[in-house]
Amino acid sequence: MGNSDWSFRRVLHGLRLADAWVFWPALAMVLWGELSPAPLLPEENDKLLHFIAYFGLSWLGLAACRSRRNAFFAGLFLAIVGGLVEVAQGYIGRDMSLYDELTNIAGVIVGGLLARAIVEPLRKRYPAR
Repeated sequence: MGNSDWSFRRVLHGLRLADAWVFWPALAMVLWGELSPAPLLPEENDKLLHFIAYFGLSWLGLAACRSRRNAFFAGLFLAIVGGLVEVAQGYIGRDMSLYDELTNIAGVIVGGLLARAIVEPLRKRYPAR
């Protein structure tokens, strides 16, 4: 094993840790935006914003997971959180929307699949010690 393999493995590990650390503030920001009494952004692009938010959360969360099993449960967690947020919106004077939740789930799936499609081949080529 070459020195460059060891260096790249360290970079991958650092990126995984960064993903894990950035995930939590990103989740807090999405929750704050969705649970604010009045929408923070114009609602013309509401579905696009839901997709982008959950795509990003999924990308961060699932790229940080070491195993497919953990990645699956992280994605499931995000889908459940999205659904609970939609229900909670009904109690704070905002509209609950099944379509918002479906858009959240689509973002989770696409972001997670893309993240795993990039991460897994790199982990196979540069396995952890």
